[in-house]
Amino acid sequence: MSKTEKLFDKVKNNPQDIRFDEICKLAEIFGFRYKGGKGSHKVYSKKGITEILNFQNVRGKAKPYQVKQFLKIIEEHNLTIKEGQ
Repeated sequence: MSKTEKLFDKVKNNPQDIRFDEICKLAEIFGFRYKGGKGSHKVYSKKGITEILNFQNVRGKAKPYQVKQFLKIIEEHNLTIKEGQ
C-alpha cells in the first residue's frame, strides 16, 4: 500500500482528526487544482465537477465537515488517485 493510499484510508476512517496540509495534498492527488483563497482558506476545483472544495485551517487541522464533503464528492464522482501518486 502506497503512502497516498494509507493517507486516504486515514481520512476515510477518521475525518475528525485530519491535518490541513493532508487534506490539501489529497485534493491535489485526486486531480483538484488550487484556485486561491483568503486567510486560512484554500479553494480547489476540478474540471467536470461543479462542486468546489473549500478547506479552512484551524490550528493546523481541517474542519471535519469539510473533510466529509471531500469524501462525498470523491465517492459521488467515482474519483481515483491519479497515476503515479
